[in-house]
This record gives sequence, structure tokens and C-alpha cells, in this order.
Amino acid sequence: MRTHISSVLAGALVLGLATATLAATKGEFDNMCTQGLAMGKDVQTDCSVNTTIAGKTYCFGNEEAKQAFMKDPEGNLAKAQTYYSKKHPG
Repeated sequence: MRTHISSVLAGALVLGLATATLAATKGEFDNMCTQGLAMGKDVQTDCSVNTTIAGKTYCFGNEEAKQAFMKDPEGNLAKAQTYYSKKHPG
């Protein structure tokens, strides 16, 4: 009985951590790749590759996109915001 309860508690802990992780990876621009947006493309991501700037989470399709973005974060973010606001008004 004790082993079963421990397993249930461990499972609940893992589920709780997974839920917290999912909640933590909600990014700006509806989880689209920020570098993709900066290049004028809509690329949906799961936000597993991300960075935080000024308290906001920005998602990337892969590490290469993140590295390209980080070469000029201010410029790329401005491009992404401009493209996103034109393509996805509201």
C-alpha cells in the first residue's frame, strides 16, 4: 500500500512539473519563431527553444534561429514586431 501511495504522489509531482513547464513556455507572438517573424515568415513552435528579454519569453524554431536572433536582438525584435502586427492585426 505504501509503495502505491508513493507512486501516486510521484506521478502527481511529475504531472505538476510538466504542467508548470508548459505554462512557463508560453511565448510572445503566439509561440511563433521570433527570428522567423523577423525574416517575414510565420513559423509555429512548441517554444522549447526560447529566451527571455525584459521579462517576456520569445520562442524559436531551433537553436540556429535563436543564435541568429541573438546577433542583433533589438533589431530582430523590432522587425518581428513590425511583421507580426501587420500580418496578425488585433
